[in-house]
Amino acid sequence: MTEGLYARDGQAIANLQKLRFFPLAIAGGHGARLMEEDGRELIDLSGAWGAASLGYGHPALVEAVSRAVANPAGASVLSAANAPATALAEKLLGLFPGEGRNKVWFGHSGSDANEAVFRAIAKATGRTGVISFVGAYHGCTTGSMAFSGHSVQAGATKAEGLILLPFPDPYRPYQGDASGDAILDLLKQQFATTAPPEKIGCAFIEPIQSDGGLIVPPKGFFQKFADLCRQHGILVVCDEVKVGLGRSGKMHCFEHEDFVPDILTIGKGLGGGLPLSAAIGAAEILDCATAFAMQTLHGNPVSTAAGLAVLETIEREGLAQAAERKGERLREGLRQLAGRHALIGDVRGRGLATGVELIADSGSREPASRETAKLIYRAYELGLVLYYVGMNSNVLEMTPPLTISDTEIDQALDILDRAFGDVRAGRVSDAALADFAGW
Repeated sequence: MTEGLYARDGQAIANLQKLRFFPLAIAGGHGARLMEEDGRELIDLSGAWGAASLGYGHPALVEAVSRAVANPAGASVLSAANAPATALAEKLLGLFPGEGRNKVWFGHSGSDANEAVFRAIAKATGRTGVISFVGAYHGCTTGSMAFSGHSVQAGATKAEGLILLPFPDPYRPYQGDASGDAILDLLKQQFATTAPPEKIGCAFIEPIQSDGGLIVPPKGFFQKFADLCRQHGILVVCDEVKVGLGRSGKMHCFEHEDFVPDILTIGKGLGGGLPLSAAIGAAEILDCATAFAMQTLHGNPVSTAAGLAVLETIEREGLAQAAERKGERLREGLRQLAGRHALIGDVRGRGLATGVELIADSGSREPASRETAKLIYRAYELGLVLYYVGMNSNVLEMTPPLTISDTEIDQALDILDRAFGDVRAGRVSDAALADFAGW
């Protein structure tokens, strides 16, 4: 008997780069659906952690990548200009509302984009301090882990002068203050005592905290936070690697917050499934040195051709506006499920970025971590792919392709309804999870 794909993967590919929740082995995909090697189709409510922004096999992406591969304009922007990268940079600049002269830096992932920006700001300003938030996941390189605040990276070496603030979570508010003002007061206190602001170069924010629990901040918090930072010359970097480019219902997620960051980082969905990230912001920062933050394939013409096709498709098909409507359909269905399943403590999100926090008790709001792992395992068995995030591994994260249909959303909700019932009935054993540690 021929060994299955998942078993072959286990023998050949290193665990260092794996985050597995169930034995998914993908042979292909179309639209918002994945296909396993036996032909079984699953609805992908994760969208490959948001990377599959247009779904799988979108004609615009197929055409753009095929054309670029057939007549490649070199391999990068390292030592030559190439047409796809230049065109994509110009498109990104046109979409970014920042004032002054801006430029674009290209990378492979959100990790290298955030690290490059952090290093460039420190070099350009001479300020090495940085502000971030508890629960923030800005990447998995040494530099990006240095200013992340997620519990899975607790052992990573942190940046000197790092300030980690509580993230404003209306469901679990810091000091009982759902507005987030208590967090701003905490920062002001640190400025006045242990953290001189003149030593801090930048603050990294997520307009929706993704891996920390898909948390939507209270309205107006980040506008006030940005104003406070700028009073002290601290640059605000907005990490929209997972929630940007139409996913929130607007092209940029920061547009919901009535402020414009100094630098924006994007990735995942920008490449539509190909490795591509970008930083957009002040030229005096991104031009502060040459040969400083480079890799041989940065600005690859095939990846950047894909990126341009993604942006043009989002605009042409009105996918940002559609994401707002589809996301509300999904959350309304989830709120209805919450009336039947006590595990659901909170439903939140913007556009097609939705989080569902599972709790063991409505009074204490104790995280239901084990039940969450069982829920997504059972959902996989029933034909649905989604994962969990959060500091307590108890938040279902839903970032499906922007092209997902209403019918597929309704089908996903039906599967979730069954999966919740099966978990409640004890139909998922602890043994089933033995090989799947997740976060």
